Parts: sequence; C-alpha cells; structure tokens
Amino acid sequence: MAGASPAPALPRGTAVSKPLLGFLSARLHTADELSRVSDLEAELHCHCSDLEASLADLGRRLSDSIVAHASRSEDARDLLASVRTGLVDLRFPACGSPRDGRSEQIVAEELPALAREVARVETVRAYAETALRLDSLIGDVEDAVSSVAGKLKAPRAVNSEEIHLTATNSLKQIEDILISVARSRPQWTRLVSAVDHRVDRALAVLRPQAIADHRSLLASLGWPPSLSTLNSVTSGTAKSADFTNPLFTMSKDLKTKYCNSFLSLCKLQELQSRRKSRQLEGHNLQIALHQPLWVIEELVNPISLVSQRHFSKWIEKPEFIFTLVYKVTRDFVDSMDEILQPMVDKARLFNYSCREEWISAMVTSLTTYLAKEIFPKYIDHLQEGDLSDVSSQARISWLHLVDLMITFDKRIQSLITNSGFLISVADEENLQRFSFLSVFCDCPDWLDVWAEIELGDMLSKLKPAIEDDKSWKTKIQGTVLMSGLEDYKSPAVSGVVLQFLSAIVDRSRSLPSISLRARFIRLVGAPIIRELLDCLLHRCQVAEGLTALADDDALIKVSNSINSARYCESILVEWSEDAFFLEMETISDEGMGGRYIFEEELNALMEFRTEWVDKISTVLLRGFDARCREYLKNKKRWQEKAEDWSVSKTFVAALDYLQGKISNLEQEMNETDFVAVWRTVASGVDQLVFSGVLMTNAKFYNGGVERFGSDMEVLFRVFAAWSWRPEGLFPKLSEGLRMLKMEERQLKDVAVKSKESWLKEKGFRHVTTAEAEKIIKNRVFNG
Repeated sequence: MAGASPAPALPRGTAVSKPLLGFLSARLHTADELSRVSDLEAELHCHCSDLEASLADLGRRLSDSIVAHASRSEDARDLLASVRTGLVDLRFPACGSPRDGRSEQIVAEELPALAREVARVETVRAYAETALRLDSLIGDVEDAVSSVAGKLKAPRAVNSEEIHLTATNSLKQIEDILISVARSRPQWTRLVSAVDHRVDRALAVLRPQAIADHRSLLASLGWPPSLSTLNSVTSGTAKSADFTNPLFTMSKDLKTKYCNSFLSLCKLQELQSRRKSRQLEGHNLQIALHQPLWVIEELVNPISLVSQRHFSKWIEKPEFIFTLVYKVTRDFVDSMDEILQPMVDKARLFNYSCREEWISAMVTSLTTYLAKEIFPKYIDHLQEGDLSDVSSQARISWLHLVDLMITFDKRIQSLITNSGFLISVADEENLQRFSFLSVFCDCPDWLDVWAEIELGDMLSKLKPAIEDDKSWKTKIQGTVLMSGLEDYKSPAVSGVVLQFLSAIVDRSRSLPSISLRARFIRLVGAPIIRELLDCLLHRCQVAEGLTALADDDALIKVSNSINSARYCESILVEWSEDAFFLEMETISDEGMGGRYIFEEELNALMEFRTEWVDKISTVLLRGFDARCREYLKNKKRWQEKAEDWSVSKTFVAALDYLQGKISNLEQEMNETDFVAVWRTVASGVDQLVFSGVLMTNAKFYNGGVERFGSDMEVLFRVFAAWSWRPEGLFPKLSEGLRMLKMEERQLKDVAVKSKESWLKEKGFRHVTTAEAEKIIKNRVFNG
C-alpha cells in the first residue's frame, strides 16, 4: 500500500542480548506461537506498567524516609549543641577560673554524685538485661521440660532429639552467661543462685528422660548382647567366631539415632562438668569433677545385670567370674576406640577416653559385686565355729580369691597399656579405677583379715625351713642360694625368709593405695622378720647356755646367726632406697613404727648383732685372760736377765689360743662383723696387758724391758694377719713399751719439764700423766 509507513527494520542478531534471545526462543518456538505475537506484546506492556508503578511507589517512600531522617538529624544536632554548651560551662571551674561558687559546688559535690548515679543506673540496666536474657533462656528450657513431660501422654507427638538439642543449646548459653557474671559481677550471687535452682529443676527432668530414651534405643539395638555368643569362660584369649558386636552391626538409621542420642548425653555431661567447675571454683576440682562417662555406664549396667545371674552360680568358682568379665571387657574394647571415641571428642569431652572408661566401669561393676556378695560370704565362712577344717578351707578360698584379683588386675592393665594409656603409680585415684583390689580401699578391715591369713600361711611354710638344721648351713648340696648369701656367709634360712618377704612385697604392689601397701607390708612382713630374729636369739641363747660359748661349735652357731642378721639387714637397707619404699616414707601412719617401714626391725637386727659380737669378744678376752693370768702375776720376770729364748711361754700360749679362735671366726663370720670382733679383742688385750703389766708395781730392768718387747712383738705378729700396722691396734702398749725403751737421760727430763708438755713433745697421746709417771717410776736402769 502506497500510503502505509514502512515496517521497522529488525535488529541484527548480534545486537540482541542473550537473555532476550533466550526469552524469544522459548516463547516463539513454533508457527502457532508466532501467530500470537500480539498477545505476548500486550502481556509485556502490562508487566512493564506494573514495574513502573512499583518504581514510582519506591521513589515516594524514599523521599519520605529522607525527610524523616533529616528531621531526626536536626534534633540530634540540637541535642549535641546543648551538650557542647554544658561542657563549655563546666570547663571554666575545671581550669581554675573562679566564675562563681555554684560551679565549684557542681565540681566538688554534684558531679561525683551524678557519676555514682549514672553507674548505679548502668548496673541496674545491665542487671535487668541479664535477668531478662536468662529468664528468656530458662523459659525455653522449661518449655522443653514441659514437652518432655507431655511425651508420657503423647509419645509420638514429641521429637525427643530436637527437644534435648534445643534445651542443651539454651542451657549452654545460660552457663556462658553465668560464667561471665561470676567473673565480672561476683556480687550478683542471688541471681546466679536463682538461675542455678531453676536449671537444676530442669535437669532433674531432662537428664533422666534423656537416659531413658538412650536405654530404649540401646534395647532396640540388641544391647546387651547375649553372653552365650562369647567364648566359654574356660577358653583362650581369641574371640569366638559367632561373636557379634551390636555397635558394629546396627543399621544406618539406627546408627544415626544412636549417634544423636549419644551426643545428646555427652553434651549434657559436658554442660554438667562446666557447671560443677564454676560452682566449685577454688576447691579440689580434680576430685569433684571427674565422673564416669554416662554413655559408657549405660553400656555397662545392662551387661552387669545379665552377668550377675551367672555370678550367683559361681560363688565357689570365682575364676569363672573373672574370666567372663575379662572376656566381655576385651571383646568390646576396640569398638570404644573406633565408634564411640570420635563422638566423645565431638562433644568436647576432651578429658575422657572411652577405652579407659569402659575398662574402669567393668572393673567397678565387678568390684561392687565382690564387696556386696562374695567377700561377706567369705567372712562368714571364716567365722563359722572353731572347726579347723572349715576355717582352713575358708582361708584357702580367701587366698585363692586374692590371687585371682591380682592376676586379673595385671591382665586388665595390659589392655590399657597396649592402647598407649599409662597409669601413674603415684595417681592413686586413677589406679583404683582399674584395680579389683580397690575393694580394700573402702573396707580396710578386710585388708587386716587378708594380712592375718597371709601371715599365717607364710609362717606355716616358713616353719619347716627354720626348724631344719640343714637350712642353717652356709652351703646346701644341690641348691642355688640367693645372691649375696655367700658374701655374707649367711645360712640358707635367711635367704628363704627374704624370699617370703619379697613375695609379700610383690603382692602388696597390686594394692592401688600407698597407705594400704604400707599397712599390708607392716602387718605381714614385719612379723616374718621378727620370727627370724626370735629364732636367731633362741639359737644364740641355747649355745650360750650349754657351753658359755667356750667351744667352737657354739661360736659357729652364734656366728651363723650374726651373719643371717647382717645379710637381712643389708637387704632391707637396699630395699629402703627403692622408689617403691621411698613413697611410703611420706605416709604418716601410727602403725608404721618409724620413717622407714622396717625401721623397728632394722634397729632390732642391729642391736642383736652388736650384742652378740660384744659377747663373742668378751668370751675371747675372758679365755685370753685365763690363759695369761700366770704371765701377769709373775712380776719378778721383769727383773731377770733375758735368756736365749726371750719370749714368755705362758704369754705365747695365751696368744696361740687367741689366734686359733680368731682364725676360726674368720672362716665362719662375715667380714664386717669379724673386723668388729678382732678390733674389740685387740682393744681389750691392749687394756688388759697394759693394766696387768705396766700399771702394777713390777720393776722393769733392762732384761725385763727386752723380754717385754719380745712379747709385744709376738703379739703384733699375731694381729698382723688382719692389719697392715698391728701396733696401731695397741696404742697403750706401744707407747708404754716406747717409754720403757727410752734412755735414762730422756726420762730424767720429766722432772725438769711439765709432764703434760713432755708427753706432748715426745708424741705420747694415749698414756695419761699418771700412767706415765708410774711407768717411769718402775723403770730401773741397772747398767
């Protein structure tokens, strides 16, 4: 048509945006859709009109907002101006400009009061905000508690996991606020106390319900497993082929539910731990805070109940009880590390090890059963009448039970050490959690019963060895003696006694308390040492009573007893330096008897040795005195000229006796006490001969001095076998002889000089002034 305007040219494809091309391609895909282009155009025009109306509305709302903001800004500007004016007015008194008395009053009185009022208002505001925040959070918790209570009526209408999660989160926020308040506002004790009271009431409902839900879930998992699927209690250490662990075999849905329930309980316990830490701040937190892991207790308690049905049948066969507990503990311990420990770490219970808690809970459950069921029955058996057979069997059963406890303690602890967890010996509380012998910590009277039975058993075994004469020999054909026996020349019986004592010490090591170990060793070990000491004393007294220690057999018996005491004493001293015994020195116990646990016995052994070493020395000196009595009485010999044989025969006979006795003692007695004997004898001979010869009125001529010198030379030769310088053993005789051999001119100097200075000048230190005066007076120079 000639008058129609031409159609607008279509734009190039490159000029159209990709979103528009996509829109057109989607709406105009077919020929029919192209025929409805007018409808699409009308639709687009309508949509654009709506967008323009919305844009205009947004423009009006923006203008209104700008106007309102400008109005508020003006008000704020006026307020700031008034504040600035007030600060300017206050500046002049602060700068010392005396405008008027009113300004000074404001600075001195009203400003501090205003500051206190502002601080009070701020405190009230903070208190109100904190109280409102806490009230809101506690309200959420109490709503959760109400939902839990309503679950009893409509269990399907309530999701316990969500309730517990909501409540736990609120409780965590409450605890965060209370910790902050306790540190920054310690005076708000009533607020904290009121909140704790309401939280305690809420937890009194939430925790039991959470535990009940967890138990129900465990039951649906098939927990506890049937004990029949475990190995027979008399089998080896490997797991049974048909053993199934419900923690490994649960389905995906049940595993998710169990994990959620597990985490819920763990978070509740972590919250409870934080609350206790805050409430007990300043006290011994290690004792107060450590509680068994709740989720592990819920695994152990059902197993314990099922196991006790079997335990009741095995009261007389406790080895079955311990074996079953060990197998259950071992068979499930791996799942604690692999499945449960990651969830405990996720709940931020970093101080807990699932393996440790599992083993501890199993040990505690059996220890509780022992304390309630087994030990009381064993006590009753011990107290049944005076029938020796019944009492003997009860004692055997008791010792058998203790042996089982010690053995299985070691097996249980091996499960822990194999995992890398180390139990500190010094940490008694930690050690008690893994020891069946912790039953004696709560019932120390039972420890006394055990000690009495153990002592009776040890003494009955020791008695035959003590009464056997062969045991009192240093060497026994076909036997291997303890280390050190030959060095001390101790009889075999002392080694037997120390072996029994060592066994007692080893048994005490299993006790999880230092005070209990010390008490047990004191009750059992000390009487064993006393028994040996009484036997040694009896043997010595019998030997003394029969021959007054005059013959060699009696001396040998006493020497053996002294050797036995010396060897036992050395071993006890060596033990006292061990860390095991050093720990006991810190224990203050009335029954200890001294700083060292065997201090009384050590002192008794030392007193015994000292007494009988002195008696042997006295006997030898008495024999020597009897044989040289004629020698001491014959004073004329010192006035006679020396003969061809210048040594006194009677003195040689006495020395021969002394040398024979000391030589025999050297073969029989230990070196230390033997040295004490011959030194004591030498000292006694020195005093005896000095008093009997030089302190008499006998006159010493030149020949007598020569004879006396020859006698002393023989005496020195006798003791030269045991000393490099034997004359030093006889200080008085040596100095007396040296004084007799001095020239007449030297002795006359005494009259000129002071006797004390003369003795000091000549080197006489053991002869007194009176003794020197007498020796010089009896010296006769006959040319």
